[in-house]
Amino acid sequence: MELSTAILLTIPLAPLVGCLLAGFFGKFIGRAGAHSVTILGLLVACGLSFYVLYQITAGGAPVYNHNLYTWFEIGKFSASVGFLIDRLTAMMMVVVTFVSLLVHVYTIGYMADDPGYQRFFSYISLFTFSMLMLVMSNNFMQLFFGWEAVGLVSYLLIGFWYKRPTAIFANLKAFLVNRVGDFGFLLGISAVLYFLGTLDYATAFAGADSLVGKTLTITQGMHWDAPTVICVLLFIGAMGKSAQVPLHVWLPDSMEGPTPISALIHAATMVTAGIFMVARMSPLYELSGSALSFVMVIGATGALFTGLIGIVQNDIKRVVAYSTLSQLGYMTVALGVSAYSGAVYHLMTHAFFKALLFLGAGSVIIAMHHEQDMRYMGGLRKYMPITWVTMWIGSLALCGVPFFSGFYSKDAIIEAVGESHRWGAHYAYFCVMAGALVTALYTFRQMYLTFHGKERFTVKAHHGHGHDAHHDDHHDDHGHHEPGVLEHAPTESPWVVTLPLILLAIPSLLVGIFTVGPMLFGGWFGQAIHVDEANNVLGEMAGEFHGAMAMALHGFTQLPFFLVLAGFVIQTYIYLFNPALAGRIKSALKPLWTVLDRKYWVDDVYFAVFARGGVKLGRLFWKAGDAAVIDGAMVNGSASLVQKIAAAMRRLQSGYLYHYAFAMILGLILLLGGFWLVGH
Repeated sequence: MELSTAILLTIPLAPLVGCLLAGFFGKFIGRAGAHSVTILGLLVACGLSFYVLYQITAGGAPVYNHNLYTWFEIGKFSASVGFLIDRLTAMMMVVVTFVSLLVHVYTIGYMADDPGYQRFFSYISLFTFSMLMLVMSNNFMQLFFGWEAVGLVSYLLIGFWYKRPTAIFANLKAFLVNRVGDFGFLLGISAVLYFLGTLDYATAFAGADSLVGKTLTITQGMHWDAPTVICVLLFIGAMGKSAQVPLHVWLPDSMEGPTPISALIHAATMVTAGIFMVARMSPLYELSGSALSFVMVIGATGALFTGLIGIVQNDIKRVVAYSTLSQLGYMTVALGVSAYSGAVYHLMTHAFFKALLFLGAGSVIIAMHHEQDMRYMGGLRKYMPITWVTMWIGSLALCGVPFFSGFYSKDAIIEAVGESHRWGAHYAYFCVMAGALVTALYTFRQMYLTFHGKERFTVKAHHGHGHDAHHDDHHDDHGHHEPGVLEHAPTESPWVVTLPLILLAIPSLLVGIFTVGPMLFGGWFGQAIHVDEANNVLGEMAGEFHGAMAMALHGFTQLPFFLVLAGFVIQTYIYLFNPALAGRIKSALKPLWTVLDRKYWVDDVYFAVFARGGVKLGRLFWKAGDAAVIDGAMVNGSASLVQKIAAAMRRLQSGYLYHYAFAMILGLILLLGGFWLVGH
């Protein structure tokens, strides 16, 4: 039975309708109306996405690939709006709508006191629509439309509190860094059109083999391999969206947006768009070993080095942000060793536990009256039992402890890299293995600083007025009069916050056990992902797979588990038994700490070269070009020339009769003289 076009159209349009109602009619429908229409739209989209996934996997529905509307036709080129629904798309639709639905519900609690409540719901629904258009597209043009739309909406969301200079700086930074990636992405799409003559996925992939042996002359005398050029350019787009080194700098700063955004942008949706795109383009990437090596080395660098920065962060949300950068590195490494299904599988498990960790961090921030510094927390587990338990589940999944969902996807990636013989695989293997220890170090540090040990905050004596008065202004500056001093004791967040935490904790705990066999080793993605036999590392590993339980038990004997255990033991000893040791280690390793605290000076270099350089270049053009040439020579110069001529002419017109008589006689003499000369 074929999938219904009406159902597929409803999935992205339901959030769009919610967005328009909340955005344009927010004043009429009020707060309750705004969250009701957007959540209803998401419920419809999420329910239908699950139905589509069921039909594709168990219902025997064939792959759906149809154009619904022709956008434009120029000669033999055409661009359409169409859907390609296979198992890869169906899984992405479920992840996007499910996480987004829970974020919508959570927002009711988190943004309860915010004046921009309706605007916020409108934005996050628009974001979901854009993301669905991106993953459901069947051609490069629509992919690019969705790609740019999520970039635009993320700009609006990161700068949601537009009265805060830091938020405006962060959203501008995200926008500009993404433009760099998008420029590469657009060139990649252009190269596909140039060589393959089509923007349609199916036609492009069918003709992909014709690229072999073709070259592109970019610089004189240098012939570049066409598949490599296309794949590297497309991946530059992914480097911007999926925050890969060196275009990763925007993601930690985007923590300036409200916490639900962090969960939506950085967990399930926008940052994984690049990973999804490379997996979708697997028929092209399989043609170029060099491009895949490039992808793998970039990913490995991110997996280890951005994780290290997480160890020195004190802001609870920034720890989770650097963890996202590190996990995106793992997904990218998997793409680089041709383990596309491993990358997409990690994308799915990561979406659940990372959204859980972000929303859990938000729950803590609510309880601490918008304090985000972990140095002023501690001992929160007795105040917030649900947040505490769910965040531990998310943390153990993130560290890849056997039986948790993160273990199955992360360990499979580490093993796949170990199996690979591609150039750069040894470096990548070291990075992903060391990354396991680094992940444990920052994750357990975060949990102990927040929930365990002694309380490092004080509660004011309550006078019966503090709560509401404080809450009215906290969204403008989120500041306290003094850090670590609370109006009243922290309490567990309301059910609209804790229910999404519980619903995300369940898949973080269980989804791996049920899905690892078919999705990683059972060819579950079918034709959606194409891997050459020679590159099929997951295929080689499939022979050793004897079920989810056996894999988890075997995991207890492997190096990654011992590295996680080492991280757990180190942080437990430091933060539970000897807190003073943390300060001593910091001063002993001061140079290393400085390097990590300054984020390897990447931001500083970008700021000095590109931001300040751009301003200086602008000043030069303004002073030399605009002021001197255009204003000075052309505009003012021509005006002053006219003025001088006019002044000279004005002297001739004096208004005295004898002047004119004199001029007439003089003119007559000149005329007669002229005639006389001509006559002779």
